[in-house]
Amino acid sequence: MAKAEIGVIGGSGFYEFIGGEDRADVVDLEVETPFGPPSAPVSVGEVSGVPVAFLPRHGRHHEYEPHKLNYRANLWALRSVGVRRVLGPCAVGSLRPELHPGTFVVPDQIIDRTYGRAHSIYEGSGKVIHAQFAEPYCPRLRQALLAGSDAVDGGVMVVINGPRFSTKAESLANQAAGGAIVGMTGMPEAVVARELGLCYATVSMVTDHDAGVDGQEPVTHEQVMRVFSSNIARLKHLLADVIGRLPAAEPDDTATCPCRRALDGMELPWPLP
Repeated sequence: MAKAEIGVIGGSGFYEFIGGEDRADVVDLEVETPFGPPSAPVSVGEVSGVPVAFLPRHGRHHEYEPHKLNYRANLWALRSVGVRRVLGPCAVGSLRPELHPGTFVVPDQIIDRTYGRAHSIYEGSGKVIHAQFAEPYCPRLRQALLAGSDAVDGGVMVVINGPRFSTKAESLANQAAGGAIVGMTGMPEAVVARELGLCYATVSMVTDHDAGVDGQEPVTHEQVMRVFSSNIARLKHLLADVIGRLPAAEPDDTATCPCRRALDGMELPWPLP
């Protein structure tokens, strides 16, 4: 099986990343997981001369809604092909007037307002695993995303259930709670990555001001996709640059990043892939 240590999860409007239009030298892997199939086959190829595994979060044709995504299968599938570090870019709305459409944000915290989603790979295993999650994003990957880019450093991502957009009252409440951006897929993706001992960080592309923020008109799906499409080349360039600069991965048994050591001392109900 083709292997890659770095994984990229593409969000709305981000369905291809490796191999160009002809997808030359790309291997598509159908990966089985205990949680069912992932959103799409895992594509393995090279980016910046580095093996990378790519998975479109919503499927190759955006067929899966955010509250119906199989987050556990997606992350398990990536780990199964050797991935230990995951970049999970996504589209978000802005809760701050100064964060305009087209701005990149590398958040450092999460407020989870989702419900009805499977939040743990250990659910129903007969053993409770309490994942340490005070710092939800990998500090090393965050710094790699910020180095040499114009992305905004830090901010709280509020994750709503979707697929609908927020009401004005909800947007203002999320703003009052300290939120900087709002998205629909940041959780449980981040915590499932932590439960799998994976480094994980996101770079979020602002596509709109959320309802009620700075007197803006209500956002539409067409607006989100239009802004994302006009900035996708910038996003891919940033990711390719980061991938090319990342140092070689640490082996599992000697890894020093706290994300990779998050499961130390825990008796897991089953071995990880």
